Amino acid sequence: MKRGIFVTMEGPEGAGKTTIIQLLAEKLEAEGYKILQTREPGGIEIAEQIRNIILDKDNVKMDSRTEALLYAAARRQHLVEKVLPALNEGYIIICDRFIDSSLAYQGYARGLGMNQVLTINEFAIEGLMPNLTIYFDIKPEIGLERINRHKNREVNRLDLENLEFHKRVREGYLKLADQFRDRIYKVDASRTVEEVLKEVERKLREVISGTD
Repeated sequence: MKRGIFVTMEGPEGAGKTTIIQLLAEKLEAEGYKILQTREPGGIEIAEQIRNIILDKDNVKMDSRTEALLYAAARRQHLVEKVLPALNEGYIIICDRFIDSSLAYQGYARGLGMNQVLTINEFAIEGLMPNLTIYFDIKPEIGLERINRHKNREVNRLDLENLEFHKRVREGYLKLADQFRDRIYKVDASRTVEEVLKEVERKLREVISGTD
């Protein structure tokens, strides 16, 4: 059996990743592809429990290193319980966030250092990196405005951060996109859903064709 493809979607708050993932998965499934949608932190029971701790808006006292370690722990469990088995079964896995989120949010925006956070996560992932990472680039002012328009969206602890924090998150992502150009593909997420979906789909199909 041919090994699957691991695709991750990254970006700051309000970039529209979740919407694109849903539309893309539906389209590919309709064509007969085996698609697994998942997310981080979460995706499986243990990781979802850790997610609740991380994003609980009452946990404002959480230390930055604690936060980074919790993300890595959730990532490890999600990987061994869900991602690796699906890869071995030939699925195209589309994951909402992965290691680059930790590097941008905790490594860069929190000031822990990207290399230090990378070290923690290397222990967790044992060398497994995505075949492709789509980075949804958007100015934080636009992303946060989108979030505020969605009144039904649950407010989490990261939403309570100030604008400067979200600007640093974007800076971190842009550094990663420049450093890992062979893996990270940047799209302008400020455009319409249709325009972003078309570009993301085109790039993903290139990767799928390259593994056939």
